[in-house]
Amino acid sequence: MLTQFAPLVLILLVFYFLIMRPQQKKFKAHQAMLADLKAGDKVLLAAGFKGKITQVGEQFFTVEIGNNVRVEVERNAIASKVE
Repeated sequence: MLTQFAPLVLILLVFYFLIMRPQQKKFKAHQAMLADLKAGDKVLLAAGFKGKITQVGEQFFTVEIGNNVRVEVERNAIASKVE
């Protein structure tokens, strides 16, 4: 009976180590990046716009994407920090 479940257990272990674990690491790194953002940081938005954070709020950031063009975006709309 144990030999019947061995392939299933092996598939689940491979699934965890190749898919689940890297996604969890990526999620934690993204959350840490969002927590470290401050006014003046340059960011790339999920929509493809690049801008500079002008104001930081609890759930929203105000991002300047052009001369005197400011948009308010949700925290999760920020894809990455640009150097």
